[in-house]
Amino acid sequence: MSTITVQLKLTPSPEQAAVLGATLRALNDHATHVSQTAHREGVVKNHPLRKLTYPGLRAAGVGSQAAQLTIKKVADAYTTRTANLKAGNYGPPGSKRRRRIESTPISFRPEAAQPYDARNLSLALDQRTISLWTLRGRLKDVPFAGSPDQLKLLADHERGESDLLCRDGVWFLLVGVQVPDTPEYAPDGFLGVDLGIVNIATTSDGEILAGRGLNPYRRRQQRLRAKLQTKGTKSAKRLLKRQRRRESRRARDANHVISKRIVAEAERTGRGISLEDLRGIRARVRQRKPQRAALHSCRSTSSGVSSPTRPGGPVRRWCR
Repeated sequence: MSTITVQLKLTPSPEQAAVLGATLRALNDHATHVSQTAHREGVVKNHPLRKLTYPGLRAAGVGSQAAQLTIKKVADAYTTRTANLKAGNYGPPGSKRRRRIESTPISFRPEAAQPYDARNLSLALDQRTISLWTLRGRLKDVPFAGSPDQLKLLADHERGESDLLCRDGVWFLLVGVQVPDTPEYAPDGFLGVDLGIVNIATTSDGEILAGRGLNPYRRRQQRLRAKLQTKGTKSAKRLLKRQRRRESRRARDANHVISKRIVAEAERTGRGISLEDLRGIRARVRQRKPQRAALHSCRSTSSGVSSPTRPGGPVRRWCR
């Protein structure tokens, strides 16, 4: 079984949004305090940390299941940070950045995602509403919007943990859904995919998937951001706020379209997909300053392109 995420857009009333906002901010504030305790006591595992912090959360008015999920969120955050430290993603041992991260407790943004599960959140698919726990009691009949395909996934498959989050004033619920794996088959050869910056992907069949217009769009957005940041007026800051994440959404859409096209071609011809192994390319290559923006822009370079999902068959990687 595999887990995929279904994103639902919540459309709460102003009163409901105020309750959700107060709950999310309070839970993330509690998570930050739990993290400080974990860092101070050197206890970052879920169950030992629960013994230290669960009574305090319950005394603060946090529900039983919400308290346990908050502690688990903190433990998972420290597990992720430990894995990144071991992988050297924060620099070599003894480096300034690594020492700073190791000596600082993890903190949570006021609107960071908060996990929910079936004990404190339920969905009514027919009415397209959710009911969830908040600090002011059970909040019922919060409407949500979703496509027919999303609703069918939620209705036909087992649902797991969900995440409630607020992004730029818009509320979302990310629901994990368990779906069966696609049966694997023995591929009749492999479709090679070479990743690049000018041409995002080039297949071994000679097809060039360039994502035309993406690089000029990125350069135009970069000039616009620089101009607005230099201007610094209130209207310029408002425009910057509207522009944020726009480039990443454009690049993500282009990568998604290209990935789906590659997968469809491999599935049609009964082949697997062979990708070059670009892991760690940023650590291996040091670019000139003018090239760094192109190399590190969100998901639009050779090292950041979404890997095509396999059409039921294997994905082979090679190093060039």
